[in-house]
Amino acid sequence: MSLSKKTLVIVESPAKARTIGRYLGSDYDLAASVGHIRDLPASTVGIDVNNGYRPQYVTMLGKEKVARELIRKSENAERVLIATDPDREGEAIAWHIATLLKINPEDNVRVTFNEITKKSVTAAVEQPQQIDMNLVNAQQARRVLDRLVGYELSPLLWKKVKRGLSAGRVQSVAVRMVVEREEEIENFVPEEYWLLDLTLSNARVPELIVRYQGELQANDRLKRVRLANKEETDAVIARVKDSDLTVNDVRSSTRNRRPWAPFTTSTLQQVASRMLGFSASRTMRVAQQLYEGVNVAGQGSTSLVTYIRTDSRRIAAEALNSVREVIQKTFGAEYLPPKPNFFANRKSVQDAHECIRPTHFDLNPETLSKDLNRDQYRLYKLIWNRFMACQMAPAKINSVTIDVECDRALFRAQGENIAFPGFLIVFGKDAEIADEGASKADKVAESAATADEAGGSTVDSGSDAKDEDDDRTGSPLAQTHLPEVAVGDKFRCIKISPEQKFTRPPARYTEASLIKAMEDDGIGRPSTYAPTITTIKDRNYVENEGKNLIPTKLGRVVTDLLRDSFDSFIQVPFTARMEEELDIVEEGKRAWNDVVDEFYRPFHSMVEKAGKTLERVEMPVKKIGRACPECGADLVLRDGRYGEFIACSAYPKCRYSENVPENIPAHCPLCGSGLESRRSKRGYKFYVCDKKGKDPECPFISWDLPINGKFCDTCGSYMVSKRYRRRTYPACSNQDCPTNNRKKKSNKTSGKSEDTTEE
Repeated sequence: MSLSKKTLVIVESPAKARTIGRYLGSDYDLAASVGHIRDLPASTVGIDVNNGYRPQYVTMLGKEKVARELIRKSENAERVLIATDPDREGEAIAWHIATLLKINPEDNVRVTFNEITKKSVTAAVEQPQQIDMNLVNAQQARRVLDRLVGYELSPLLWKKVKRGLSAGRVQSVAVRMVVEREEEIENFVPEEYWLLDLTLSNARVPELIVRYQGELQANDRLKRVRLANKEETDAVIARVKDSDLTVNDVRSSTRNRRPWAPFTTSTLQQVASRMLGFSASRTMRVAQQLYEGVNVAGQGSTSLVTYIRTDSRRIAAEALNSVREVIQKTFGAEYLPPKPNFFANRKSVQDAHECIRPTHFDLNPETLSKDLNRDQYRLYKLIWNRFMACQMAPAKINSVTIDVECDRALFRAQGENIAFPGFLIVFGKDAEIADEGASKADKVAESAATADEAGGSTVDSGSDAKDEDDDRTGSPLAQTHLPEVAVGDKFRCIKISPEQKFTRPPARYTEASLIKAMEDDGIGRPSTYAPTITTIKDRNYVENEGKNLIPTKLGRVVTDLLRDSFDSFIQVPFTARMEEELDIVEEGKRAWNDVVDEFYRPFHSMVEKAGKTLERVEMPVKKIGRACPECGADLVLRDGRYGEFIACSAYPKCRYSENVPENIPAHCPLCGSGLESRRSKRGYKFYVCDKKGKDPECPFISWDLPINGKFCDTCGSYMVSKRYRRRTYPACSNQDCPTNNRKKKSNKTSGKSEDTTEE
C-alpha cells in the first residue's frame, strides 16, 4: 500500500522550514536549499560577453548533496512550491531551484509572504504564482555586472599594485566615500569664532543666561552676527558690561514632536548601531533569526518580525488595528492618535514589502525574555518599541524664548520642557539616540505622508532635529527651565563668559552614517548595505578606529588608482544611476543584457587602456628605526593579507620578516612577563611571551589567551580562554586534563567536533 504524496515546499534555511512547517501540517514536506544553490563558476568569469552576456551557472561547490536531496524529494512529491524570500535575490534563488528541478518557471510554483504567520503562509500556498522573471533578470544583471567588474578590475590591481586585491562596482564607491571624507578632514582649515554668554540678574530673577545673537536694525529686525575674533567679542562686551539690559520680547509656544517612521533595513542598521553597538552584519544576522523563527516555549518555532530587507515604510491595515489596540491597553487612550499615522516612501522605493515590524502583537519583548538570547531580545525590543512609537500620539513641547537688548545688541535665552511625552514615553532617556539621525529636511521630505491615504493623519517622522551648526551660528542652547520675565524688565550683567571656538571638520563615517549616506545617494539596496561594509573591511580597505571607519594605506592607493583611470564609473552618481537601471529592469521596461552592454563596452575599453598606460604603484612603507638582523637594511612596515607586518626593505633580496608585536592585557603563565599576539602565515592569531627571542628566553607559546591568575582545580595547569560558536569559555590548557577529556567525550556524543578552539 503506497502512501499519498505530499506537497514539497522549498525555502532557504532550516529554521524557516521549521517555522513554516508548524502552520502547513502533515500534507506538506519542507526542505531547505541552504541559501543559493547555483551561481557563476568560481574559477572562471562564466559569462559569454559575445552572446548576450549569457551566464554559465553551475551547482555551487559543497551544494551537490543538497541538490541531490532536493531532486529526490521533488520526484517523490505531488507538487513543488518554492517559498524563498520575497525580493530579487529570493526570486533568483527560486528560479535556480526550478531550473535544477526541471520545473517550468511559468507554472504556478512560487509563493511569497512578507511575514511568517499562519494566515500569511496558508494564504500564500493556496494561491501560488509564476516566478517573476523581471525580478530574476534584475538580479541577473546585478550579478553579471558585479562579476564583470571584479574579473576585469581585480587582475589590473594585481598587476599594478599587488596580488590578492579585488574591486567591485559598489564596494569601490563605498571605499571612495570613506577615503574622500578622510581627505576632507585632512584638508580642513578651522575657522575661529567666539560665543558670548552673559549671566544676568535683577531683584526678582537671580539668574538668566543669554547668548549674543547679533544686531537689531532700524526696522527692529535681527541681523545675525558671528563673532570672528577676540577683538569683535571685546567690542560687544564693552558696550554691555556696565549697562542695563532690557527684555524686549517674550515668546511662548507649544509644538508637536512627531514620531519617527517604522524601521526599514537601513534605519534599523543605523539605530541598532547607535543604541546597541551592533555592526550592520550583526544586526542583519540577528534580524534574520527573528524573521526565520526562534523557539518559543509552548509554541515551537515562531517568526517574530516581518521580512527584514525592505526600504518601504508601508504598514498593513491589519497590523495598524493590532498595534492601536496594544497602545491603548498599554499606555492609555491619550497616547493613541484619532487616526493611524502613515509614512510616505522615497520616490525610488518599489514598495514590494511592508516596513520591519512585529508579527505577533501578543508576544511583547518581556514575554519572550527567557526564549531569546541577549542579542535577539535587544533587537526585538528595539523593533517592537519603534513600531509602537510610530503609531502613538506626538509629544508636546512647551518652549519659551526671551530676547534681551542692550545698545541694539540682541541676546537670547531659550527654554523648553515636555508637556506631554507622547511617543517619547517608549524610549525614555534614550529618545535622542533612538532616531537614525536624519536631518530635519530629510524627515520632512521623505516621511510626510499624504492625508488622503486611508484617511489617516500624517507625520513628519521626527522633525525638530537640532542643527549641528547651532553652536557655531550663536543659537542659544535650550535650557530646561527659564524664569518668568516680562517685556521691559531690566537686568544687570553679573558674569561674562566669552569662549573661543573653532569650526570642526566633518565627522568620519561610522557604519551607521555610511549606510545612511549610501541610501541617500542611491547606492546599493537594503540587501547590500551590510555585505558591502563587511567586504571592504575584510579586504583591508577600511578599518575601525572605535566606531569610526578610516581608510587603510591600501584603501587609499587603490582608490587613487581607480579615480585616475575609472573616475566616470567608480563614482556615486554613476553607481546610483545603475541602481535605477536595475529598478527599470525589475519593472519589465528594459532588457537586462542591454543594461549590462551599455555599461560593459566603455568599461572594458577603459580597462584595456589602463592596462597599457598605468604605471605600477608602490605601496607606501614606513621605516620603524631598526636594522634588519640578517642584512642590515632598514626594517619597514608593510601591508599584508592579514594586516601590517615588519619586513626588510631590501626585499626580495632579503626575505626577513616578523610580526608587528601587539601587547596583550595578560601575563605569561610561565614567567609572569607580558604577552604579545602574533599571526601565523595563514592568519591565525597566537600568543607568545614578550621575552621570546631575548636573553633569557621564555618558551611560552599558545593558540589560546591565558587567563590571569586562574589555574585548573583538577590538574593545576593555567587556564585559557577558548571560543566556540561565538561564545567564550574558560578551559584548562593541559590537553590531558580530565576536564578536557570530558569535553571531548561530550562533543563526540553530541556529534560536534572535538576541537572547540575555533568557531
